[in-house]
Amino acid sequence: MALTATSAATDSSPNTATVPTHTEPSKTQAERRTRGRGSRVHPQLRGRTAASAVALALVLAAWNNVIVIRLPGYPGSYVAGNVIAAGVLLAAARAGGLSWQELGLARSCLPDGARWGLVCVALVALAYAAALVVPPVRPLLGDERVAGLDGAELAYDVLVRIPLGTVLWEELAFRGVLLAVLARVLPRRTAIAVGAAVFGVWHVRPTLSAVMINNLDGGPVLVGLAVLLGCLATTAAGVVLTWLRLRSGSLLAPLLLHLATNSLGALTVAAAVRLD
Repeated sequence: MALTATSAATDSSPNTATVPTHTEPSKTQAERRTRGRGSRVHPQLRGRTAASAVALALVLAAWNNVIVIRLPGYPGSYVAGNVIAAGVLLAAARAGGLSWQELGLARSCLPDGARWGLVCVALVALAYAAALVVPPVRPLLGDERVAGLDGAELAYDVLVRIPLGTVLWEELAFRGVLLAVLARVLPRRTAIAVGAAVFGVWHVRPTLSAVMINNLDGGPVLVGLAVLLGCLATTAAGVVLTWLRLRSGSLLAPLLLHLATNSLGALTVAAAVRLD
């Protein structure tokens, strides 16, 4: 899938001697001003970029619900399949003209991304610790997907499956490439809303699986409502993660928050089971 997003070149006039020049802003100032905003797209390329955005949104909506579970060797192929998909998508984005800056991968923005991300990690860790030390809250942490894991399985989930198979792929796909493509053809708020909505749809199957594994099946209506609420929650999470990506200018910030929420969450659930 080609992610076409190349900007048009501007014509230069041969009579430039009488045209007053202005001092160019420094690279850092320019980066800050354009951080997370994307570049303007030439009208002739807007349709192709919009088509790429629609195609990418549809593929992402289908990937986690239909495609990944049909990969050979699933669930063992989950991590490898998603890492390969992330690499292919990044290569397609770069080939289509998206810059490192637009993708949130510019080196100049990494310090800001690290600062914002580490603050979020600390806040998430404090919230999970508080939940563990308050006995009435502890039962709310129950999740059979984690409670049944032994030490080795939990370590694999926390150190491999979640960071590589989930967080890296989702952040690159949603807060990286999809956001960058949408930002070239839509107003910023609309791009954020569309990306977050696709992120919510992405979680239909995982939410349904969580409902069934945790024995929350109360009939089709209640199951449907639980899945809807779960997807709305992940849509809201998508908005927060996108805001963090744009505010920091770096994909590292939402990646760290996402990693802390999922990996520390799994450790917290395992600790709650042992404490009870």
